[in-house]
Amino acid sequence: MATSEKAEPTRRDFLYIATGAFGAVGAAALAWPFIDQMNPDASALALASIEVDLSSIEEGQSVTVKWRGKPIFIRYRTPKDIEEAKAVDVATLIDPQTDEERTKPGKEQWLIQIGICTHLGCVPLGDAGDYDGWFCPCHGSHYDTAGRIRKGPAPLNLELPPYEFVSDTLIKIG
Repeated sequence: MATSEKAEPTRRDFLYIATGAFGAVGAAALAWPFIDQMNPDASALALASIEVDLSSIEEGQSVTVKWRGKPIFIRYRTPKDIEEAKAVDVATLIDPQTDEERTKPGKEQWLIQIGICTHLGCVPLGDAGDYDGWFCPCHGSHYDTAGRIRKGPAPLNLELPPYEFVSDTLIKIG
């Protein structure tokens, strides 16, 4: 007849478990500073998003702000600018996008885009070029009033940053 006896934990078992737990906590405490240093610093986090007050921008005016070290073009478009942009046959564009795809619904008077030419990274000049939009003097790319490439070597339209309207006169970029 076999009796099943359960062995009682010994002091040695307790010491093994306690030493292992202490070592695991020590390893985690040692690793934490190395893991934490990979997070972005406060100055980088501060640049992650910006708020821009649009109330001082007049109709037909463009302003440039910096976000993450990039120029952001903000244009308060006139009704004429919007009509010209909507009248373009999208099938004729190099990078087909409608004006509605490049603006927020109900806020089509505001065009907000990253001011870097998609050809080689130059900064285009505003209110210039053959289409009353932007002109890149480096290699001759012409953008229209919706920031779409119309002529020149640039392969894509001016890029749109992530943004949202916080109120009627305040946007948050990023």
